[in-house]
Amino acid sequence: MTSTLLIIQFILAVAITISILLQKSSSIGLGAYSGSNDSLFGAKGPGNFLSKATMFLGLLFVINTVTLGYLYNQEKLESAVDSVKTDTLIPTTPVEQTAPAAPIAPAAPVVPTQPQNN
Repeated sequence: MTSTLLIIQFILAVAITISILLQKSSSIGLGAYSGSNDSLFGAKGPGNFLSKATMFLGLLFVINTVTLGYLYNQEKLESAVDSVKTDTLIPTTPVEQTAPAAPIAPAAPVVPTQPQNN
């Protein structure tokens, strides 16, 4: 879900940038390159349409940003400290384990004695 919203975020950023650059400014900006605006958008040109489109895209961008922030924070709510089990606040020293005793070598083999016949 977050990857889809992240892709939408990039698309909205590009769309907002384009809509801002196409608007007429005091130095005309990139609006001069958009061709004959009067025939497509009416007598007033694209100013009103582009300003409303920019405001709408900006609103979608903000809503998408807040949603992404909420979803990322939901994934990161648990901390590594939360999973540590502590019965007391006072740390204890670890118990040293002794190595197992080495096996004892068997005693010298016992030679069976033969019974003597008397």
